[in-house]
Amino acid sequence: MNLTTIENLDCLAIEVLSPGLAHEQRDREAKLKLYGSRGVQEYWILNWQLQQVEVYRHQQAMLKLVVTLLDDDRLTSPLLPNFTCPISCFFL
Repeated sequence: MNLTTIENLDCLAIEVLSPGLAHEQRDREAKLKLYGSRGVQEYWILNWQLQQVEVYRHQQAMLKLVVTLLDDDRLTSPLLPNFTCPISCFFL
């Protein structure tokens, strides 16, 4: 995937963390920076190895980590009114 050609991103991006250090760095750094610069309001990184979800929200012109949710937590989002999902459902 050529990260420089992504345009018209929606408000929410969801990434399943790819295995391997190089892929993890791409997901956590390059994509985070790209999505933030393109106006994505929220970015979720699903870490299947640790079974957790990192939630980044657009603050002060960039995406910042606001919470890391674990197995017993529930995911909600201001972008999705009335949406709630147990984190455990992501890792069946």
